Amino acid sequence: MSFVHLHLHTEYSLLDGAARIKEVVRRAKELGMPALAITDHGAMYGVVEFYKACLNEEIKPLLGCEVYVAPRSVADRTPKVDDNLYHLVLLAEDETGYRNLMELVTRAFTEGFYYKPRVDKYLLSRYSKGLIALSGCTAGEVAAHLLNGAYPLARQAAGTYREIFGTGNFYLELQDHGLPEQRRINPELIRLSAELDIPLVATNDVHYVNPADAQIQDILLCIQTGKTIDDPKRLRFQSDQLYLKSGAEMAVPFRERPEALKETLAIAERCNVKLTFGEHHLPAYPVPEGKTPADYLRELCYAGFQRRYPDPPEGARERLEYELRVIEQMGYPSYFLIVWDLIRFARENNILVGPGRGSAAGSIVAYCLGITNIDPLRYGLLFERFLNPERVSLPDIDTDFCYELRGKVIDYVFQRYGTDRVAQIATFGTMAARAAIRDVGRALGLPYGYVDRVARLVPAEPKMTVAKACELSPELAELAAGDPTVKQLLEIASRVEGMPRHASTHAAGVVIAPAPLTNFLPLHRVADGTVTTQFTMEAVEELGLLKMDILGLRTLSVIGDTLRLVQELRGVTVDLDNLPLDDPATYELLCQGETVGVFQFES
Repeated sequence: MSFVHLHLHTEYSLLDGAARIKEVVRRAKELGMPALAITDHGAMYGVVEFYKACLNEEIKPLLGCEVYVAPRSVADRTPKVDDNLYHLVLLAEDETGYRNLMELVTRAFTEGFYYKPRVDKYLLSRYSKGLIALSGCTAGEVAAHLLNGAYPLARQAAGTYREIFGTGNFYLELQDHGLPEQRRINPELIRLSAELDIPLVATNDVHYVNPADAQIQDILLCIQTGKTIDDPKRLRFQSDQLYLKSGAEMAVPFRERPEALKETLAIAERCNVKLTFGEHHLPAYPVPEGKTPADYLRELCYAGFQRRYPDPPEGARERLEYELRVIEQMGYPSYFLIVWDLIRFARENNILVGPGRGSAAGSIVAYCLGITNIDPLRYGLLFERFLNPERVSLPDIDTDFCYELRGKVIDYVFQRYGTDRVAQIATFGTMAARAAIRDVGRALGLPYGYVDRVARLVPAEPKMTVAKACELSPELAELAAGDPTVKQLLEIASRVEGMPRHASTHAAGVVIAPAPLTNFLPLHRVADGTVTTQFTMEAVEELGLLKMDILGLRTLSVIGDTLRLVQELRGVTVDLDNLPLDDPATYELLCQGETVGVFQFES
């Protein structure tokens, strides 16, 4: 029986979904499924990773989200009223639908957040084009009214959603995880379908890959809610059936409704969203009237060339012309102007800037613009290591700024290019081996000291895993072999380690787009209120957006304080750009190991 899962939560339904993307896609391939959907709770964090995983397995990716719908409007925030949210599954049918989905999910965070990111029916109406909606699980509005015995309200809600999304674009979901409440409302959903001519579709609300993974999902819920598994009042799923069932397994509870099973294939056929990778979307730098970015870049470079090289060495002009030609051919003049402008702003506002790091030091263009303070001709540095005409990839200039004043630089980027086109980039805190052991131990209700003893036996090394720790620590392996509780703790911890635990803000990454960011990716608001992308830096780059590394470096703050104190206490002005590189006293200190606080020397 051919079937497509349209309601699926990956590990990016944070601390709820236990289906790792690669594993669930691989399992769908094994089951012969032609397509698979991703519908994580309230966010689209895993969409790019899921899309690529599906293509690798030659499965059609269906991109969606299970959004939270406010019972009234997103402006309402009355406790015990507006925190009772409804679930609604949205699937993007085409590019328009995908953009509307990103807009809805973004606004849910930036405008509607109240306990959860929320949309309302006004927003759904405004951004409904190109979307297919499914009524959701028992937490969906239609199902919730039916469970409360309010059939007229359920009928009204179903009619409203059909009106919002259009005839043929709203479906009533049938689910059967063996739960009595589902079996109670399914006949009423079928009745609604007949009365309102709304099609039925069968889904399974997938939260994990295999039946045995139900325990892992249960542990994740405990970690999320701060409860233990022996707490009778905790949030839990009363079923172990929320796994990626085969078509034959799905046919059993819905054998009398084969049309609900077939509809999954029809919906999958309708959804055709294609993400484009490798196509660059660079913002245009606002140049003076009558000039192109290439013209203005050349003008600035030659002005800088005169300052840097009063008596140009042989080949200097030829090197500058060569680099300018490559930069123009590759379409990157605006990129260099954006970086130049950023550094110009910092210097004009007394924000200390690093002299340059990485391969950008090999560019005479960067040197003439003042992006770097390292002469590539003097040190024989190669431009091609930074920007190679044979390899089309965006240049990547990492720039260090005074840690304490980095925020002013980021504020300037928002002001310069528009708050709707700039955002900081998300990163995800994942459960490392030690943290996973502690989290699982709390969820299992084990004593703190007992769990702490186990966690401390995990070597404090990068990329450490539970399995590797057992190999490297004989004491840990012996403890696991002799104590069934420790064995269980380590087994569960190994199955949740590496899963994302929370979203936060990348230390340096800022994205600048040529149009509103929601044309390209969804945004969200992290715990401290910062609006960031929902995609990681890797995904942002793959989508061809301009990523800037605006690094805050404490060393620069220390250097700035030092320069100020030397000036105040000794009346000496130190020129950082002209320090001698062969000072004997400095090398004597380094030879003695006096490197504490010296950037990249102290470790």
